[in-house]
Amino acid sequence: MAAQRRRASRILLLDRQDRLLLFHGSDPATPGVTWWFTPGGGLEPGEDAREAAERELAEETGLRGVELGPVVAYGNASFSYLGQRFEQEQWFHLARTTRTELDHSGMGEDEHAQLLAARWWTVEELRSTSETVYPVGLVDSLERLLTEGPPVAPVRL
Repeated sequence: MAAQRRRASRILLLDRQDRLLLFHGSDPATPGVTWWFTPGGGLEPGEDAREAAERELAEETGLRGVELGPVVAYGNASFSYLGQRFEQEQWFHLARTTRTELDHSGMGEDEHAQLLAARWWTVEELRSTSETVYPVGLVDSLERLLTEGPPVAPVRL
């Protein structure tokens, strides 16, 4: 089966303590395999990456009016979900929030099936976890963002 190509916008959402929001997910087609990932999702027709990031953040967290910062990273991801292969081109927006209470009621049914938990992570916690975190290289990029600020041009993850 050919891979479905898609474009996605993801969000590196930080709270006041510089903790990063990640979701814990799984694929019902592969029981027992889990991973942590950033909020975000596919672009809808006619939507640009910023609009998609704002929409996805509101749907997945209930947080509205979060001011998105710049695109700080980009990359490609190959993955399978429910037996369908995906090739995804994705952009990562930096954002900050003072609110950490989440509301997942705006998520679609398929997103609810995948979401096991949400957690705010420190750099130290991400460095020491044995759990799978996507994208690969996220913790190094996050640490650079926190110490050096956003890059002049987005970095490849």
